[in-house]
Amino acid sequence: MILEGKILGNRYEIIEKVGNGGMATVYRAEDKVLKRNVAVKVLKDEFTTDEEFIKRFEIEAQSAARLTHPNIVSIYDVGAEDNLYYIVMELIRGKTLKEIIVEERGPLPWKWSVNVAIQIASALETAHKNNIVHRDIKPHNIIITEDGIAKVTDFGIAKAVSNSTITAFGATIGSVHYFSPEHARGGFTDAKSDLYSLGVVMYEMVTGRVPFDADTPVSVALKHMQEEPEEPIELNPNLPSAVNRIIMKALKKDMTLRYQTATDMLVDLRQALKNPKGDFVDDRDYDETARTQKINTDLYGNIEEKNNTKKGKKDNKFVAFIKRHKTLSFIVGLILLFVISLGGTLAFLNITNPAEVEIPNVVGMSKEEAQQTIENLKLVFEQVNEEYDKEVPEGYVISQEPTYIANYNVKEGSTVKVIISKGQEKTTVPKVVGMTREEAQKTLEKANLKAEIIEETSKTVEQGYVISQDIEANSEVYAGDIIKIHISIGTGIKQVTVDNVIGKTEVDAKAILEGRGLKVTINYTDATSNDGKVTAQSVSAGTTVNEGTSVTLTVNKVAETKNVSVIINLKQITGGYTEDEEDKTVSRTVNISANGETRTGINKNETAYSSITLSGKDGEKIDITVTITDPNTGSQIYRSTKTVTLGSQDSVTFN
Repeated sequence: MILEGKILGNRYEIIEKVGNGGMATVYRAEDKVLKRNVAVKVLKDEFTTDEEFIKRFEIEAQSAARLTHPNIVSIYDVGAEDNLYYIVMELIRGKTLKEIIVEERGPLPWKWSVNVAIQIASALETAHKNNIVHRDIKPHNIIITEDGIAKVTDFGIAKAVSNSTITAFGATIGSVHYFSPEHARGGFTDAKSDLYSLGVVMYEMVTGRVPFDADTPVSVALKHMQEEPEEPIELNPNLPSAVNRIIMKALKKDMTLRYQTATDMLVDLRQALKNPKGDFVDDRDYDETARTQKINTDLYGNIEEKNNTKKGKKDNKFVAFIKRHKTLSFIVGLILLFVISLGGTLAFLNITNPAEVEIPNVVGMSKEEAQQTIENLKLVFEQVNEEYDKEVPEGYVISQEPTYIANYNVKEGSTVKVIISKGQEKTTVPKVVGMTREEAQKTLEKANLKAEIIEETSKTVEQGYVISQDIEANSEVYAGDIIKIHISIGTGIKQVTVDNVIGKTEVDAKAILEGRGLKVTINYTDATSNDGKVTAQSVSAGTTVNEGTSVTLTVNKVAETKNVSVIINLKQITGGYTEDEEDKTVSRTVNISANGETRTGINKNETAYSSITLSGKDGEKIDITVTITDPNTGSQIYRSTKTVTLGSQDSVTFN
């Protein structure tokens, strides 16, 4: 069936197939509600025809969804639609551990392998504390993310398979290399079975191969039950002795000799990183000889002693009677032997084949009611843990193992394990204002609270520090509540570094600074050299400022020399001349004063026009005064002053 483009549960749009396993096909999908990519694992058709399996699958998947751990792939949702049964889970980018082992074609580095094993064991520790056993730990179910984090997937699904009508060597055929001996023989499996499988995974990582292999799955299973593996240090001499002993302890066939909890195994794994050659792994077997000898002493020694103390006349007469009536004694003995044997057989059958009862549903009952219900059915009540729970009142059952399924029977005498609610846990909100982001998150986690980060600008609080929190310190809230904390991202304005532009031209300096997002103002200063060059800047080079800051540049300005012509219309000024006067003997003295200088000229020929050129700096204002006197009489004939701006006026006329 082609699922690409299909929307499951009116929410998850299938985009593409990304993997195919023994039990399910994995697709990448988009969660239309939360706008994120997820993985959707769709069960294969052969698993959807067994109603009992489907019930257990849904229950186990929902149970596994309660697990929250950085090394466990999170389950978001479980659903069914058009005979499709699916699980929605966290989408992980990376490779399976099996792919990495195959690519390497040999042993992986032991430190890397131990670190991966620590992460897997940590995931198992959380699962086991929540009464969830994986039952199918193998490299195929471990994803190594692009950041090198190990993520364990498929919690709960393996249990649904193992409890269904599917045989152990059917759909789960690929897992037989990682089965524990008890799993291979179809016996009871528990947390220690997961630790055996982890030992196999470690063995494969450090040697490049599994401890047992054969042509058929049945042969592999038999080896798990009957043979001892070759020690990994024999295949990889570079393997530290402590790591070798950890693996061999995990692979003990006797469950009582293995690590009893994931926590115990974690302690040794972490110690192995610090002291890889240390003698800290307790892998001693029990002293079976001494134990057997003690049992024999208790059974036979005490019996012999009792027999010796009870000898008397009556016993002697009984012995004498047997000796005189051998035939009768023989017949009576046979009858007694038959009766005893028959009774023993019936008793044995009664013990080994107890009646079956339907597992009760005690979730939501009070502890007392649950215990009475379980014991009334001749089952054993066991409280395995107490947990805080927002939904379940204090003293009531949160969950049970085995999980209730209609018409699902267990033997009388079986144990029903329950977790009891401690009610809704409360905690006190710590003060995190003024802390760094990391410090605030850790502080809230220690108080069993979660942090929601809200970033905002601040002109007063340094970037990366907490500005405020939405719930005041010392307030009482429920554990697990979310506390919003506001983190400063600084002013929110881009910071730029000012360049050194001294000595550059005005054009270049302006282009550099404006290219940084700065504003530029120019101040000119009179100079005689380095025309147009920057001599100073208001913000020193290397200073970090806000984008948009104004920088003032001081630029040299050498003034350009300009000329102005002074034109004097002498005839119009003095008047008295006629066109027919040929003898122009009248003399005039013309004085021109400008820039503190006076220039005097006598025009004896009385020409109509006279001019002079003055020079000065561009933009300079010059006052020009023209006076005309009669040299004979000394009387002033004309006087006028005009102001000119060099560069904007080329000439000035006096008339």
